[in-house]
Order: sequence, then structure tokens, then C-alpha cells
Amino acid sequence: MADNTKAPREGEIAIELPPANDAGLVFIGRIHTPWKDRGQAPRNTMGTEEVCTVELDPRYVQGLAGLETCSHVILLYWLDQSRRDLIVQRPRHSKESRGTFSLRSPVRPNPIGLAVADLISIDGNILTIRHIDCFDGTPLIDIKPYFASTDSKPEAEVGWRKKELTPQS
Repeated sequence: MADNTKAPREGEIAIELPPANDAGLVFIGRIHTPWKDRGQAPRNTMGTEEVCTVELDPRYVQGLAGLETCSHVILLYWLDQSRRDLIVQRPRHSKESRGTFSLRSPVRPNPIGLAVADLISIDGNILTIRHIDCFDGTPLIDIKPYFASTDSKPEAEVGWRKKELTPQS
């Protein structure tokens, strides 16, 4: 469980979270990686070529039918060690604060992670994947096939990031 009692950094704003409504979510498995904490994990899914596994709860194995034909999958997972109360954050690499919903930070009211992973193989209830950035034992919420025709938006922009990455004269 995340520690929401830690004081926000300069430029950050924490809010009091409302009582949780039960959305009826169930964890369908766990993601196994070599990373135990933030200091070990890559900053994003493209920051590693490490081969990892997804262990699906056996009761959901029939739901994998047809997935073996896919080269990539979308994994949705619960970032159970993430802080949930920051609504404005100041990323360590940035001089400016930004609203949580304009960032890819794991710190958010509902800490749901998303990865487009290479699907290497499926053996029973074990999926072997590449390009994941979560901690070992992270709860899995869902698996979806990645459709390049509808899931890819090459023209997409994040204006503030483009500005930050452009050298200033």
C-alpha cells in the first residue's frame, strides 16, 4: 500500500481522497518481473528488453483462446505501491508542475498501469512478455489484443513534452 502521508514536493498538491466506491474489480493474475522497487524498475516500458511473465489465475485460462495469434498485448495492471493523493505533480525531470492527468506517472487517484507488451509465448496460464515496467507481483486487471490499426495514433502530440524536449536558444 502506498504512503499518502508523505509531504508533497515543492510544486505538488495533494488532495483528500473520497471514500472508495467498489467498482467490482478483480485481479486476474500477477505480473512477474525482476524489479522489487522504484530504484530497480525501468522508467517506462521501452526502457527494458527484460523477458518477464504474466501468471494468469487458472480460472481465466479459457479467456486466452485466440490470443496466441497476437504479437502484442495491452496489459492493464494495478500499481498497488503508488501514491494516490497527488492531483498536481512536479516530475523530477521537469521545472514545472503539471496536473496528474497530463502525466504518465503511476501516482494517480486510480493507479492503473498500461503497457503494450510483446507477446513471446503462452504456456497454459503463463504468458511470456517483453516491455513491462512494473514491480514483481503487480496485480493484473486485464489483457487485450493490441490492434495497430486502431490503437496506434502516430500523429498524437503532448505539447508540453515537445516543448521541454526542444532545446531553447
